[in-house]
Amino acid sequence: MQVFFTVIVALIFQSFQAEAAFFARMDAPLGVQRQEWIPQGGDRVAFDTKENRGYLIHEHGEYMTFPIVTGQHRYVHYIGRFYHAKTPTWNWIAKKIDLKKDRMTYGPSGRFLRLFRNGDIRTSYGIHEHGEEASLFDENPAQRFRSMGCIIVQEDMMDIIVDTFEKNSSELPVITRYGFEGIEKIIQEANTVSL
Repeated sequence: MQVFFTVIVALIFQSFQAEAAFFARMDAPLGVQRQEWIPQGGDRVAFDTKENRGYLIHEHGEYMTFPIVTGQHRYVHYIGRFYHAKTPTWNWIAKKIDLKKDRMTYGPSGRFLRLFRNGDIRTSYGIHEHGEEASLFDENPAQRFRSMGCIIVQEDMMDIIVDTFEKNSSELPVITRYGFEGIEKIIQEANTVSL
């Protein structure tokens, strides 16, 4: 009888463990493929400038990841300035789309999504495409430190980011960090940027 009771208790315990594991997976962030992503109001963007990965994040934790190109880890002389081109680690709000004439630097559309540090300080940094997209994104992530500090995305991702910007009433929260500790940390930090 005692063996029977022990077996029953073990089966019930296994059932609870399986159910707990199932519900834990339901609460975990869910990665979505690019073709399935639908921009929504409340979305946020996070950029990992160490791994050269971008993340679009829905309020409820669903996310999509994509490759990016970030700033060179050296000093450069560009647009009349001498500065270290590594993409800064800040909280930003994307507030404005500029159209640039230089289609090599800013890609076929010339769209430049301007970043405002802490939401109110206009900067020279932004998100844009590039005219040499194929060669920039052909490299492995460790070699994609090629911009002058801005975040470069592929043309189809720029379309999605601009759509997200518009769905957010032209104010899109953005964070840049040099390395994250897992997707949960990325989502948590992205949610700290307030409009």
